[in-house]
Amino acid sequence: MDQVREVLRYHHYAYRTEQSYCQWILRYIHYFGGKTHPNRLGAKDVEQFLSHLVTELKMSASTQRQALNALVFLYRHVLDLPLDGELAPIRSKRQQRVPTVLTQAEVQRLLAAMTGRHALMAKLLYGSGLRLMECIRLRIQDVDFGQGLIFVRGGKGGKDRSTILPENLRGELQDQVEAVKGLHHQDLEEGFGEVYIPEALARKYPKAGRENGWQWVFPSRVRSIDPRSSREMRHHVLESGLQKAVKRAAKQAGIDKKTSCHTLRHSFATHMLENGVNIRMLQELLGHADVKTTEIYTHVMARDIRQLQSPLDNL
Repeated sequence: MDQVREVLRYHHYAYRTEQSYCQWILRYIHYFGGKTHPNRLGAKDVEQFLSHLVTELKMSASTQRQALNALVFLYRHVLDLPLDGELAPIRSKRQQRVPTVLTQAEVQRLLAAMTGRHALMAKLLYGSGLRLMECIRLRIQDVDFGQGLIFVRGGKGGKDRSTILPENLRGELQDQVEAVKGLHHQDLEEGFGEVYIPEALARKYPKAGRENGWQWVFPSRVRSIDPRSSREMRHHVLESGLQKAVKRAAKQAGIDKKTSCHTLRHSFATHMLENGVNIRMLQELLGHADVKTTEIYTHVMARDIRQLQSPLDNL
């Protein structure tokens, strides 16, 4: 497993991906008794394990695909034993579901039930269409108050994009940034103040991790040990705090729909379409690679059907 981690870091995989791949590889090994080295197993064994995830554990298509990616990486990059041919496990049926969307009144009730930093983060999810981790990983330099833009760095698929900064959030966000700068100044006085930045940049600009611009907009309340460098840093907040706050607020606001942080992003997209925003422009704001992904929101947007004429009226 040390070799797996070493190769993952050589290929610059994210730390969360490293954790996920290691977990799947360990599950694969334990499935065959925990004593058989993976180089003694092959494509048929991988198929058996992947089929087990679906037939016995009833896992979704996305979960099965994640396990497949981990095992393909193991055999191709770590063991240098690429799996010959295409794998043909029993696949979980992928279902296209219509996203859950809140009305503007429900969004207003939800946000009113939240307070403090979690309220500001939830407003960003809805007001800018950010994904949960895109909001959590926002840095001070990514917020451009002058242009009224938010820059998303390394979003889903490793893509960068820009989206709108709601005018109503400008004051709250500026106050949050000033509070972070004060916290950072205190850390510097105590001999700390460094945050994680990509390794290549850290080598090129050794002092960049201590600059204001690289600080997280939503930092953790306490410092912790970075798992890779083993240095004490201030990481960003955990996403679980915001997830729980949204769940509590939805219950308090009397919203019976299945509501999560991603529901706010779905609501942003749908309400933008209802306000007449071009779907191609919305695709850029959301960071979708294919416009077909954006088109799903046309199925849930409110339409005025009062002007339509029944075919019976033409008889």
